[in-house]
Amino acid sequence: MHIGILLPGFSADEDDWAIPVQQHLVQKLATRHDVRVIALRYPHSKQAYQLGNATVYPLGFGAQARGLRRLQLWQSALRLIRRLHREKPFDVLHAMWADETGLIAAWGGRWLGIKAVVSIAGGELAYLPDIGYGLQGSAFSRWIVGQALKGAQAITLGCHYMRKRLKACGYDIPKEKVHILPQGVDTTIFYDDEIAYEPNRLVHVASLVPVKAQHILLEAVAQLPQVQLDIIGGGVRREELETLTQQLSIHDRVHFLGKVHHLGLPYYYRRAALHVLTSLHEGQGMVSLEAAACGTPTISSCVGLVPDDNDLGVSVPINNSPALAEAIQQFLSNPMKLEAQRQKARNAVKKHYTLAQTIEQLEQLYRQTMA
Repeated sequence: MHIGILLPGFSADEDDWAIPVQQHLVQKLATRHDVRVIALRYPHSKQAYQLGNATVYPLGFGAQARGLRRLQLWQSALRLIRRLHREKPFDVLHAMWADETGLIAAWGGRWLGIKAVVSIAGGELAYLPDIGYGLQGSAFSRWIVGQALKGAQAITLGCHYMRKRLKACGYDIPKEKVHILPQGVDTTIFYDDEIAYEPNRLVHVASLVPVKAQHILLEAVAQLPQVQLDIIGGGVRREELETLTQQLSIHDRVHFLGKVHHLGLPYYYRRAALHVLTSLHEGQGMVSLEAAACGTPTISSCVGLVPDDNDLGVSVPINNSPALAEAIQQFLSNPMKLEAQRQKARNAVKKHYTLAQTIEQLEQLYRQTMA
């Protein structure tokens, strides 16, 4: 198949993990098909290049392209799709995110007669006014999402939580267009090497931004005096969160490790007893699958994929540090229960959530959409 992948940004080279899950997917898909990636805003160049077997066409507009500049970006993307389609016709266009990438895939597909698939992958269906998060917060952004969803022949979601959000947002989308299709994990990188984990260590992997709600995790850790916590990721809240650890008197047990290279993450997953996710919203929560592949279950707020599959871990109400602390304590105080859950998490990934399985499911969806 000839597949066009539309992304806001993509890896400039194999060691640039701009959006790791997409790099894994594109590289694997390109071993089986002709894959051409159209990257709208990153890298900051306009020179086509190869990444593995995929060809990447960056438009280089940058994150700050707004207003008229944004319209120019859309026009450039549509012209590029037309040129590439003339050179070698696409069978399908697949937009990752139902924002401007989805709109461009839908418009380009309709213009050129190419089937379009749109994956809802982030905050397209969210609006959290207290923190200014989500594309449902403005009429223009809602219109963009609507154009993407209505123009696509197929829509993929990472979990049932997102199906509920789709319904709540009021988009009139036929049920047959919507498919639950989580993006799987590359088990050649994320796997359990059976090294003994530290029974009281937790790990949290996420950007330090308001939607990830790390303050709830810190409040829970304050209720668990035996726990050590590794926080991996950078972002605007780091200073605020470090101050909170001082106020809660847990600064000696919470370790801010900053950004860790993508290939270095398995070590931290493996040495933790539990992975904890406190987000207010998740399109899927890829970190939960990465952790599970390394043998580490997740305690998650009730968003994303974990509520769909109890083998991956346990979900608790959002913004509820006592409930989070209790769920963590139930595992740490019962080694047999913890070990059983760790085995379930490993098995769940092997059965349902590998990258290879995602590729097979996408191929089936592409064929179905093209029919």
